[in-house]
Amino acid sequence: MARKPARHPTRRATAKRAPRPKKLKLVTTTMEMREPQHRPAALPLGIKVALLRAETPTVSFYRYLYNTVGAPAFWCARRTLDDAALGALVADPQIELYVLYVGGVPAGFAELDLRQGTEIELAHFGFVPEFVGAGLTDYLLGWAVGEAWRRAPERLWVATTNFDHPTVLAAYQKVGFRAVSQETRMIADPRATGLLPKDVAVSRAALGG
Repeated sequence: MARKPARHPTRRATAKRAPRPKKLKLVTTTMEMREPQHRPAALPLGIKVALLRAETPTVSFYRYLYNTVGAPAFWCARRTLDDAALGALVADPQIELYVLYVGGVPAGFAELDLRQGTEIELAHFGFVPEFVGAGLTDYLLGWAVGEAWRRAPERLWVATTNFDHPTVLAAYQKVGFRAVSQETRMIADPRATGLLPKDVAVSRAALGG
């Protein structure tokens, strides 16, 4: 009589778990101004510029500005919006988008949010990578602050994070903003979740925690 082969315990296939997204430390500093503190700076000599309001920006144009300027600073909130939601947002007349052109191409932008009644938020400010360090910060930031104060708000405020360019905090202080609060929290790495390209560099200050 043939012997039956011995039974061995069945091994369950072990499913490989996807690596958990890396956590990053996000430090958000809120800054404010209660009265005008700064005169707009002059443009650097020899640069041809135009500063225009995008009165009815298309979604594709806004995404280009937001994604190109914001990727190094880990701007993600508006990347999560679909075209309909983003289109409705940028079409709001209380959202004012001002684009700085240098030599006919977009170099940076400032966005004012007037939806808060007596307060105005400098919601976004920055430059495309090719124009970072081109000496345009004082001009564009000073102009945006001056434009906000032309509306006579009770408060002008901005939020900056540890992902922003290292010179941004000093630029905000130079035009008159002062820090009033700071919050630290851990966030999922947006590069791991697909919100940002994987090759976007992150500052050492944002690692760990």
